[in-house]
Amino acid sequence: MSNLTLILGGARSGKSRYAQELAALEAQGRPVVYIATAQAGDEEMRERIARHQQDRPAEWRTVEEPLDVAAVLKRETKAGVILLDCLTFFVVNHMLRSGDAATCEAETWDAEAAEAAVRELAQVAQQAAPTVIVVSNEVGMGLVPETALGRVFRDVAGRANQEMAAAATRVRLLVAGIPMVVKG
Repeated sequence: MSNLTLILGGARSGKSRYAQELAALEAQGRPVVYIATAQAGDEEMRERIARHQQDRPAEWRTVEEPLDVAAVLKRETKAGVILLDCLTFFVVNHMLRSGDAATCEAETWDAEAAEAAVRELAQVAQQAAPTVIVVSNEVGMGLVPETALGRVFRDVAGRANQEMAAAATRVRLLVAGIPMVVKG
C-alpha cells in the first residue's frame, strides 16, 4: 500500500513546517531525503531558499532536482522518508522548459509536458518504498487570474494537486498553520 501524503496550503500557511515535522516523526531515525525543486532566479528567492535550508535538520540530505523528481524517488530506495518541496515549482519548471516566463505568453508554456510529468511523478510516488510527503500550493481559492498565463498556471497546478491527491493515502490542507484532514 502507498504511503504518500500530500500537504496543501496557501502562501505562508505553514505547509512546509508541517511537512518537515511529519517527516521527522515518520522517519523514526531512518534517513530523510529532502527534494528541493525551487530554482533561485533572484535575490529574494535565494534568501527564501536559504531560510528553508536553515529550517531543516542538518542530517537530512538535500537533493536539488527541478525536473526529474521521479528518478530521484526511484533511486532513493533506502530513505525512510522522502520530502518533496514543492510540487508547484515542479509544475512551473516543466511548463517553463520550452517557454519564456519574461514574455508572459501562455502559448509558450508547455502545460501538457507539466501534466505528463506530474502523472509520472504521482505513479512513482505511490509505488515508492519510502514514505513520500509532497508539499504543494493550493492556488485555486483566489480570484481568477488577470492574465492568460496566470489562468493556465492556476489550472495546471490545480490538476496537478488533484492527480497527487488521487494517488495519496493522506491529504492535509494547512490553514493558518492548522492541518485539516482532507483524506485519510
